Order: sequence, then C-alpha cells, then structure tokens
Amino acid sequence: MHPPLLHGLLLFAHGARDPRWAQPFDDMARRIRTAHPGTPVETAYLDFIQPPVEEAGRRLAELGCTQVTLQPMFLGAGGHVRQDVPVMMDRLRAAHPGIEWHLRPAIGEVDSVVQAMADAAVAGLGSMK
Repeated sequence: MHPPLLHGLLLFAHGARDPRWAQPFDDMARRIRTAHPGTPVETAYLDFIQPPVEEAGRRLAELGCTQVTLQPMFLGAGGHVRQDVPVMMDRLRAAHPGIEWHLRPAIGEVDSVVQAMADAAVAGLGSMK
C-alpha cells in the first residue's frame, strides 16, 4: 500500500528590506492553513526576508509532501518569474527528487485575482466623495 499523497503549497514572493512588507503574505498563509488544515503551507522570498525558497522547500519535504505547488506571488511574469523561478524549480527538483514540483503562473495573471483587484480599485472610488 502506498503512503497517502500530501500536497504542499509554497507561496513565493519578492521580499523587501522592511519586514512589515511580508505581513500580507503571512496573512494569506494563515488563511490558507485555516481553510485547509491538512495542507502544509510555507512562504519564501527572493530577497531580504527569510526563508529563501530552498529552505521553505526543504521544510515541505521534511513534512512528507509528495507534491508541492509553487505559487509566484508576483503581479506579472517579469524577469524573476521567467528566469529565476525556473532555475529555483530545477534546484528544488534536484534536491528533492521524490517530490513532484508544480509551478503556477504569477498570481497577477490569474483572472479571479485581476477581477478582485479591479473590484477593489473601483470600490475605492466611492470613498473619495
């Protein structure tokens, strides 16, 4: 009998010098953990804020994940998403060959996210009166 599949989620964002910048991502991770208590969720950052993607990926591997989805938390697919993320995915696959690593498109390219941002922008018009 095969062990149960455990699918983890890795939220990957840019990072900033000010650690308060990470608060929305930490909040998203908390919300996902609350809504999906059996799903391991980690956040990782490209610059300045810990942990880096390799460490977050290792944590998910240590939790027993057999599949991990990496969600780039970028509004668009610029250089980091097109160039850096595929290299990171290759490193994760090499370091943890027993795990299936899946890459999602940049969060800002997901239609429901674009619609939510448009709705939030329009909602702000009413508060300007």
